[in-house]
Amino acid sequence: MWIAVLDDDPADAQSIRAALDGQAYDLRVFAKKADLAASLRKTTFDLLILDWNLPEGTGLDIVTLVKRTVPSPPPILMVTARVDEADVVKALEHGVDDYIAKPISPPLLLARVRALLRRAFPALPNGMERYGGYEFDLVKSEVRFDGETTPALTPKEFALSLLLFRNANRALSRDYIASSVWGWNAELSSRTMDSHISKLRLKMGLRPQNGVRLSPVYGFGYRLETLSRGGET
Repeated sequence: MWIAVLDDDPADAQSIRAALDGQAYDLRVFAKKADLAASLRKTTFDLLILDWNLPEGTGLDIVTLVKRTVPSPPPILMVTARVDEADVVKALEHGVDDYIAKPISPPLLLARVRALLRRAFPALPNGMERYGGYEFDLVKSEVRFDGETTPALTPKEFALSLLLFRNANRALSRDYIASSVWGWNAELSSRTMDSHISKLRLKMGLRPQNGVRLSPVYGFGYRLETLSRGGET
């Protein structure tokens, strides 16, 4: 899971990092609103942790930006010293999903992060996963469409296809895809990813007639859209 943290106080940012240390999270910490805004244009995040008061604005500005511009926005957790009831109500009505008061309690922060991610990304059943006409056999690393096994997928192709279907209708950045499928330190060329995408389209029949459309998102990455059989959204 990729988590973005926005907090201009180095001590508070370090407290958040320490609280989530050792978990399966990739944390990106930002001190400036503009830097996070720029990153959101090219990177997929699974959760945002935002401070309210910032030198050049507020964390609510980021909430507004995300709700307006990010397809399938991630959950947002506000961590702030502003704890008046009116502030909490304002944040929740603005689109914040949860709210924690400073000073930070590490166990509480970790529990709230886990709860938000569970709601956004429910636990998946073991063994088999079905998405429309596509069925994934996690044990055999096979995919069937309408009961017929598709041409054999390589391990990377299987992982890539599963990532796309699990995040259907959500734009995924190239960095996010590369990290999830090839590993964070992988040296991956754009051609390699594009080649895998092309092979998946062919092998799995990823086209509107089969209820899906796999499209590039210019300057960002890819999105797998679910459609009705025949190609309608």
